[in-house]
Amino acid sequence: MDWNLLDEALGLHHTHAKPWPLCGRFVLVEDCVDTSAAFVLHHILKRSFSSGPSSAVLFLAFSHPFSHYDRVLRKLGCNLAAQRDNGRFLFLDMLMLQCPDEGKPNQDGLASVFEQIERVIAALHEDKKFISIIIDDISFLEVAANGSSSDVLNLLHYCHTLTSEYGCAFIALGHKDIYLNGDNAAVILEMEYYADILVRAEPLSTGLAKDVHGQLMVSDKETQHQHGISAIKTHNFHFKVKENGIECFYPGTKI
Repeated sequence: MDWNLLDEALGLHHTHAKPWPLCGRFVLVEDCVDTSAAFVLHHILKRSFSSGPSSAVLFLAFSHPFSHYDRVLRKLGCNLAAQRDNGRFLFLDMLMLQCPDEGKPNQDGLASVFEQIERVIAALHEDKKFISIIIDDISFLEVAANGSSSDVLNLLHYCHTLTSEYGCAFIALGHKDIYLNGDNAAVILEMEYYADILVRAEPLSTGLAKDVHGQLMVSDKETQHQHGISAIKTHNFHFKVKENGIECFYPGTKI
């Protein structure tokens, strides 16, 4: 496996530790208008299938349909349609939750989403799969919940509890800049508090560059059992998004 700096920061290269190194962990990915971090989700999704036949992914899509992700992952060398057919990729299309019929509010809110997640996780757990739950856009969760931040937090907390109950990995993408003002700040701040790993994608402080698309900061909260001390490992590096993957490098090393 050709590991890069993002793999090392996320601990994905420690394949000897667990069948899927993110088991039992919550990864919060944050981006902004100027720098999208969708490529981080694509990278984790691809790596999850490379970890072995016992891994599976439950993908909650609020932002794009299956065809979009299938097209993107094919460029990365991963066939999502094949993974879906063999039961390792379960795609829940949440786009219709954002478009209630004739402008009427969605009376069910996110209750039906809870039920679907529970059914899928229970079935995969019986099949002894190591499960990753991925949400592609937290901001659209609020649209589906008719603007209820409490309903959004309830769903996110539920997914977070599954990391301990079933040993699931939970990965979610949020747009930090839209939560900076107003009452919605509680959603992203609470998720940052609970996240085991926080990935932030930001533009370069020096502005746009041809060979550098942005910078990533990955903070991994690791508990050192000796003396009960909690330590945070932080990785900072630049990245360039390519059609068939990403290139990661430390500042000043790109020629």
